Amino acid sequence: MYKPDIIEHLYLDFDGFFASVEQQRDPRLRKRPVGVIPYEGAGRTCVIACSREAKVRGVKNVMMVDEAKKICPDLILVPQKPDLYRRAHNALIAEIGSVLPIDTVKSIDELACRLDANHRRDPVSLSMRIKQTIRQNIGTSITCSIGFAANRHLAKIACATQKPDGTTIWSPDIMPAPLFKVALKDIPGVGKRMQRKLWASGIISTEDLYNTQPKQMRAIWRNVTGERLWYALHGYAIEAPATQRGMIGHTRVLPPESRSLPEARKIARLLLIKAARRLRRGGYYASGLMFWLQLFDRPYSRIRTLPQVQDDQALLSALTIMWADMERQVSPRSKAMRVGVTLCDLTPAAMRQLDMLLDDDEERQKWERIGKAIDSLNSRYGRTVASFGQWAPPKGGNIGGKISFTRIPSAEDFL
Repeated sequence: MYKPDIIEHLYLDFDGFFASVEQQRDPRLRKRPVGVIPYEGAGRTCVIACSREAKVRGVKNVMMVDEAKKICPDLILVPQKPDLYRRAHNALIAEIGSVLPIDTVKSIDELACRLDANHRRDPVSLSMRIKQTIRQNIGTSITCSIGFAANRHLAKIACATQKPDGTTIWSPDIMPAPLFKVALKDIPGVGKRMQRKLWASGIISTEDLYNTQPKQMRAIWRNVTGERLWYALHGYAIEAPATQRGMIGHTRVLPPESRSLPEARKIARLLLIKAARRLRRGGYYASGLMFWLQLFDRPYSRIRTLPQVQDDQALLSALTIMWADMERQVSPRSKAMRVGVTLCDLTPAAMRQLDMLLDDDEERQKWERIGKAIDSLNSRYGRTVASFGQWAPPKGGNIGGKISFTRIPSAEDFL
């Protein structure tokens, strides 16, 4: 580990990505307050993302539509179009990649680049070239904020200090003064719960956090993450360790006509089939299934242990059992706002171990062959032509392909 004396990283974050893509697609939305919602005709739901014009008026992401409309009566509500955002992301990545190599795509609206000697020479000009390339080849509605710093973590923090459409350069010789102006809650890695723990330890500001010691940070976080954050904030060249996928899941906000338990079950079933397809494409087996409902009066969730499986039959059978258990505990007249399924405890296919007591490998292989045949047909025709049971997506579609702030959907998510 070393401490650079020059800027080595660039971090880029698209401003109001989903809403700005909508504005670029439809000129009528440009320079107007826009809110992206889960489905058309949304009533009792929330604004998933909003444009800069809406944010100026006080609208925030994940704000209920009724509240947003009170704050901004002329807010234009646009149903989400996840496949459009995926295609916009791919186009933007290609354009930025023509200016400099991209080191890591962090999410659908964030990326990071490691700078070579040529790119470090004039960061202001580099930022202008990136922004100009986007304007000329994609459009003027999609803008980005860019941060430069000694490491990726500091570059990410710098990027957020001058949004929208800003460029911030934190060269090591001016640090840590600019960092101290950032609120503690805006430091990546400091969530609400961690902020309360820091307050309890007498750490109230980012400057207090900076002035701790590595071992103290490790003790507060109760793992090495805290110590790694200390070194990142002090400008050391430290990168996050590689992570292995631990779960695959899908959730869906339910339109009004699908909020009864029988209708919610149909959507949960479709979500699970989508998750199983991703599981197989990724080359994993799952040993657990989590299912949850956000009811109007309370949340409900359960998890079920499974043998290592990846086929639709095994997973749908488990969901059937879990749903029946839920119906014994919840009023049949209950209404659900959201439903979700998650496949967890994932194992790479090459590391799968059979359950010797279960002795169902021959049966499992049969269902896996059926699953692969169905996947092949759907891939060949570019849509769902075969599935276990009826395939009838709800109003608004987007089963398994909803807006994701952390995952970049693949084209197969929309089959």
